[in-house]
Formats: sequence, structure tokens, C-alpha cells
Amino acid sequence: RKDRNKAVHDGYASAERATSLIPVVYHVCQWFAMAYGTKQYMQSPYKAPVPADKPTAKKTSASEDEKLASKTLQHASKSPKVSKADRIKRIIRAENQRPKTEAETRLLIDDALRAAGWEAETDVIRHSKGARPRRGHNMAIAEWPTGSDRDDYGLADYALFCGETMVATIEAKAEHKDISSVIDVQCKDYSSHIRKEDIRYVAKTYGRYQVPFTFATNGRPYLEQYKQASGIWFLDLRDPSNSARPLRGWPRPRDLMAILQTDIEAANERLKNDSHDFLQDENGLHLRDYQLKAVEAVENAVADGKDYMLIAMATGTGKTRTALGMIYRFLSTGRFRRILFLVDRDSLGTQAEDAFKDDKIIRLQSLNELYEVQGMEKADINPETRLYVATVQSMVRRILYDDGTKDKPAVSDFDLVIVDEAHRGYTLDKEMTSEESLYRDQRDYQSKYRAVIDYFDAVKIGLTATPALQTTQIFGQPIYTYTYREAVIDGWLVDHDVPHTIRTRLTQDGIHYKRGETVAVYDPTTHELINGAEIEDELDFDVDDFNRRIVDENIDRAILEEIARDIDPEDPDGGKTLIYAVD
Repeated sequence: RKDRNKAVHDGYASAERATSLIPVVYHVCQWFAMAYGTKQYMQSPYKAPVPADKPTAKKTSASEDEKLASKTLQHASKSPKVSKADRIKRIIRAENQRPKTEAETRLLIDDALRAAGWEAETDVIRHSKGARPRRGHNMAIAEWPTGSDRDDYGLADYALFCGETMVATIEAKAEHKDISSVIDVQCKDYSSHIRKEDIRYVAKTYGRYQVPFTFATNGRPYLEQYKQASGIWFLDLRDPSNSARPLRGWPRPRDLMAILQTDIEAANERLKNDSHDFLQDENGLHLRDYQLKAVEAVENAVADGKDYMLIAMATGTGKTRTALGMIYRFLSTGRFRRILFLVDRDSLGTQAEDAFKDDKIIRLQSLNELYEVQGMEKADINPETRLYVATVQSMVRRILYDDGTKDKPAVSDFDLVIVDEAHRGYTLDKEMTSEESLYRDQRDYQSKYRAVIDYFDAVKIGLTATPALQTTQIFGQPIYTYTYREAVIDGWLVDHDVPHTIRTRLTQDGIHYKRGETVAVYDPTTHELINGAEIEDELDFDVDDFNRRIVDENIDRAILEEIARDIDPEDPDGGKTLIYAVD
């Protein structure tokens, strides 16, 4: 569609581009027939047309076109109705059965690379057509020749250039092929056989490799159960101990250059040697001993190469303040470039933003004054932002349900994700069977929460007061724990009293309406009476229904008066009482 518009309005013409797009159009039409047709259509391979010496296409008249359209509509009107659920199954089954060639994979890769900020168009930006790296341009040049003697005469499907520096090679495979093994063979081979005439594009060698990074993909979105045959596999060739890993998307050019320029070992050494004393300064964060231990535990885990870690600290012991100390240490030592602070509701995000704005860290300056901090009100991610606050819900929308806008973040936008209240997450809901994978959308089977956390190619730190099984399945066992009991013993929290149970006749007996009695039913939002009619049968409400389904000011007043008996408004220690209510 986009190329057609360019052809009509901009005079764009490319025989090669048309040749690559026609099979896609053929398969899309076939998909449409399988999904919406009135009979069962089967997949059939595309056959390229044989050019004729003298084209003899017959042009149909307007009346013939009208007759054909009328006949088609009559045929469609007689087709049986299909339920929405069955239609969706047919649509997804047709999509998953649709064959995608390596050429179509290239089209998908081109589009995804452009979305991440690369200049990519296989049929135009190609080495054989004279495409060469240029200053100020981030280019994905197709069919880049190497000195490898492998298949296709050593042509890497793409070479990625930031300016005139070759930063990566890409191997593209057809959709049905596994890709993880390609990394260890073709990708490494291309990256170690750069031709003599292209050495000027090599910034540095790493053992036998002249290119620092390499990728392999077949264009399929990443799915855990098809790990070896989906996603974008990435390998950092600079260190022989690195292993390949799947990514959920393409990194941005600026982020690849940042990774290339970051000395992680040196940053870890700074973390190890830089003093923590300022974190306990009375004029700064003034962290308590257990909070400082949490910071040190995380730093040690990061230095050991852990990607997922969990901190468990009792409610009221200052997790946000502890996170603030971590964030400053990581940014000031250069260990991480850009951090995402993820919360599960707006109020927690506002609370965190206030802490970043108000709490002094060093030299009476807050994090907002030291670094660029971006709050929840902004959707786009500023490249200069060092700390970004967002809700899980907003990221679910932008990552899983991207509508083609520029709001979707890249996998490389953050290299550290800190998840507040991490116990609220859950793991993969269900694994699809082979049959289900033919007609179900994988998003129906995955945890939206986990999909957001796993999306970014970053280190992840979870903060929680109550670790649960689903939490540890994502982040692992806590690397540091400070329990409620420890906080009470150390004098930081006040121990709870023996529970006070408030009993009323109503809570003991519940409410029972006899048949024929009138029940006032109110809209929970507008509080307007919406149903005052007589009920047909008997109706019972037990104690669990109170406050959720029944409104009675007298109940609330009686309970609050009882609670107030144990509250001292002149408490010299400034004690506070928390009352949890349904609304």
C-alpha cells in the first residue's frame, strides 16, 4: 500500500521492489480467501509470471466490471454467517499457515529496522547498487560482501553502520528456520572475514573478530516456547565468554554505540571502590544500615553478572529511598546509561517522582537537579533522560498493542529496569499447544506484566515487601531480605497489637431479605437509585459482602467510633493509624 502510494503520488518506480512485493500481495490475497472466503481454501505456492514478448492484456469495460462485482456480491450474500470467535480463529490460522520467504523476512526486517532508527531498504540500500556508509547516517546496507567462503559468496544479509563504523552484521533466514544456531556459524564467520578494502570501516578488532556485534533473525516475534526459532538473536563478540541471547526487537543506533563505548568492567570497579559514606550523610539520603546493605547487595550482584535480582524489604522500611541510593550510584559511576522505574499505579509513580524531586542526595542536590528525570506525563523518551518513570499499564499498551505510532520504545532504550511492588506480577499464564499456536494469538497466553519486564534488554531489579512464587519465578530468590520482625527488633517499626475484632449483630447474622421486600440498588459510580423494584426470591448477604455490595452509614459510623477509642490524637511519638476501605 505504501509503495503503491509512492508510485502514484511521487513517481516512485522499482522493478526489483515490485518483484519482491508481488508474492507478498499474492499471499495476502490467499490469506484473505482463507480467512473470509465462503469455502475452504488451501495454501498454494506462488509462481512467478513468465514475461511475455508482447503483452496482450485485455482491458475490461465498465459494464463487465459491474457485472463481475454484482456476481461477487450475490455469491457473498449467500455465504453462511460465521461467529466472531470462529472468524478470529480462521484469521489467525490462515496467518500462521501462510508461508513467508526469506525475501519477505527481509521486508519485515527493513520495516522493523526503520522503526528503530536505521536507514533500511533492501532493494535500494544495497552494496551492489553502490550503497556505502556515510557520516551522519545510520545505515543497514544489504548484501554486504565479506571474505568468507560460505554460501552466497560470503554475503552478509545486512551490515549495520553508525556513520562510517561497522558495528554489526545480520543474517536473515526464512520464517520456518531455526536461527539460534546461525549465530555460531555464519554470523561469526562473516564478522571475522572483513575484506581488506573494507578494513577502514573497522574501529577495533576483538580477537579474530573485526565487527563487535552480530544478529540473526527469521522475522518472527519472540515466543518463549519457540525460543530457538523466534525473536532476534544477538551476540556481543567482544568477549569470548558472552553467549547469544534473544531480543524482542532491534536496538537503536545510538544505543549500540553507547554499548560499544561503555566499559562495564571499569564501571564495576568504580562501584566497588567508590565510598558509600555519602549515602549515610545526615544532609543527604541518610540511609539506615539495612538500606545500605541492600544497595551493596545489588551492586555485588550486578558486578557478578546477574540479570534478574530481587530485594525483599518490609513495608515501611523505605524501599523507594533505598532505590534512590542505587539509582544515584549506578548513574554516577556510569554503570547504567538510562533507567526505567516501573510502577503498577499512578499514585506510586507520583510518590516516586516526589522522592526524586525532593530528597537530597549529595551537596544538597536532589536527583532531579543532578540528572534528567522524566515523569509519567510524557510518552516519548528523551535521549537525554537518565531516569524515566512509567506505569506497567502504559508500557503494556505501548509495547504489546503498538498502533504504529512513535510511542513504542526500543528494546535498548533502558539498560536497567527497577520494578516497584514486584510481587504484583505473574508468570506465563499458559503454554500454547502446537494446535493452539495455529489459531490463537500468543498475547492471549502470556503475562502482560512479564512481557513488559522481559521486553527490554536490560538488568532487572524487583522491589517487594512480600515475595511470592510468581515473583521469584521472574526475579529469582531475594539477594537481600529485611523482614518485618527484624525492623521491629531494630526499632524502625512498631510491632502490631493483638488483633481487635469488632463484632456487631449485623456482621454476625448478615442480612436477609424475604421474598417481596423492596431492595434499593445504587449505581456505585453515580450513587443514583437504579433499581427499586420488588425482588422475586429471597436474598442473603453474608459478612463478606459488606462494604462491597451494601451501603449503610450507621454500620460505618459504629465501626469508626469503636476504632477511635484506641486512637490517641495527642500521641507524643506521632503515631499514625491506617484504615483500609473498599472505596
